Amino acid sequence: MRTGCLVERGTGRVVVARVGRTTNALERMRGLLGRPSPAPGAGLLISPCGAVHTAGMAYPIDVVFLDRELRVRKLVAGLVPWRTAACRGARHTLELGAGSLAGLALAPDQRLEWQETE
Repeated sequence: MRTGCLVERGTGRVVVARVGRTTNALERMRGLLGRPSPAPGAGLLISPCGAVHTAGMAYPIDVVFLDRELRVRKLVAGLVPWRTAACRGARHTLELGAGSLAGLALAPDQRLEWQETE
């Protein structure tokens, strides 16, 4: 798994400071399953991914669907266990701890940028 951060394109504002990014099919399939809820300022970027489920999870998550250019397409707050969410045209999915979206000031069509740290 790669590590990095997501910043707002144009301003350089750090949106999510600690992001794990999947690099293979096994990491994509697992997602956050069996892991603790992401801490504030942390998340998991799943690529490629246009739909997620929370089957078997013990906590709700916030989800950000992004297109190929990391443009925000859809925001889903508080996706509870045993539910699904999808977004037509999404290529990446950012999973965050529930309640994280409220403080991120994200909006549809906003463009982000991946910056790898290691």
